Amino acid sequence: MRSLRFVKENLIFTGDESPMANLMLSVLGAVAQFERDLIRERQREGIALAKQRGAYSGRKKALIPERVDELCARVGNGERKAALAREFGISRETLYQYLRQNADRKARARRQR
Repeated sequence: MRSLRFVKENLIFTGDESPMANLMLSVLGAVAQFERDLIRERQREGIALAKQRGAYSGRKKALIPERVDELCARVGNGERKAALAREFGISRETLYQYLRQNADRKARARRQR
């Protein structure tokens, strides 16, 4: 049987406790969720303020534009995506994101003509 133990408070909850124990566990879970939500809200506010000051630009891109063009060309030539991801030092998901961005950029360029 699984149980949950709070070391600091010296509380142990198992699945077959009384209704009072279930209430306590629910309350503790709700407080933990509330605290987590407050942390995330403050983090979002801090990031927004930093962006206004110009101090926050986000994560740097994994590849420079020239390497992205090379990657897209090689995918277009039929090379395996997993092998290319390993060679470029990126995950397959990042590779697919670059391919989607490149396809979107080409589609916008065609619409503007």
